[in-house]
Amino acid sequence: MNNTSTAPRPQDIAPQALSHQTQRLCRATTPPWLHAEVATRMAERLAIIKLQPAKVLQWSAFLGASGAALAEVYPKAEQVCVEPLPEGAERSRAQHARGLLQRLAGRAAVPVVAPAEVSPGQAQLVWSNMELHAQVDAPGLVAQWHKALAVDGFVMFSCLGPDSFAELRALHVRHGWGAAGPEWWDMHDVGDLLVNAGFADPVMDQDRITLTWSEPEKLLRDLRALGGNLSPQRFPGLRGRQWRAAYLDALNELRDADGRIKLTLELVQGHAFKPQPKLRVQAQTEVSLDQMREMLKKP
Repeated sequence: MNNTSTAPRPQDIAPQALSHQTQRLCRATTPPWLHAEVATRMAERLAIIKLQPAKVLQWSAFLGASGAALAEVYPKAEQVCVEPLPEGAERSRAQHARGLLQRLAGRAAVPVVAPAEVSPGQAQLVWSNMELHAQVDAPGLVAQWHKALAVDGFVMFSCLGPDSFAELRALHVRHGWGAAGPEWWDMHDVGDLLVNAGFADPVMDQDRITLTWSEPEKLLRDLRALGGNLSPQRFPGLRGRQWRAAYLDALNELRDADGRIKLTLELVQGHAFKPQPKLRVQAQTEVSLDQMREMLKKP
């Protein structure tokens, strides 16, 4: 498997902004409003997968907002919440304490673990909803997914594509403001990323979601609930009330023929399988014990 964690990446995320925004979202009582809708759309796609996983890892479970959907589709599977941040782990544990996921899954408890605590090669499904576009080291995250999966297991994920907020990006350019958002991975970049990490048969798809608002204030409120601008080229420094008033006024330029303020989101969804590891035949070949175990699982 190629190690891609140090390879050039087409998206550039400001680390400090990412840390601040992710912690803020994890302190909220509920995950972002869009994530639950995307989780429902992703769950509908599981019907095309014949494999019935015995163990499901929900990566960044709280912000992914997918627990109920996955428990309904796979009621017999062991569900595990993987939380990269303590704030997310706290929220996941609070949800489970209320008993929602236990009742749906018919289990006494849903484990909440950090990525470092995930046992290699044990899960049949890694589920990551609306996470990949908010990663400083996206190749490193994909490598973690691959390591966590058993042979023939699969990852299913969603993320924002580069055409998201196209109208807002154009507005910023017209007014000479900083970038409205990062230059995210496109669908082909993500497919290459999966293959480089060792996945096979990636299937990628994209969808466009059009959102409209009646007032600029409501748009800003909803965008804040989704996170924040993670681009290193965003407007530097703090901005005052006068700038905010000018920004709200400029958002009216995005009104459509019906008088609604419109923004478009590009949603990228995909899945890929972890294949049987292949060994290069050489004069002398070294095989790790883990590789040998994986090969012996196959007839």
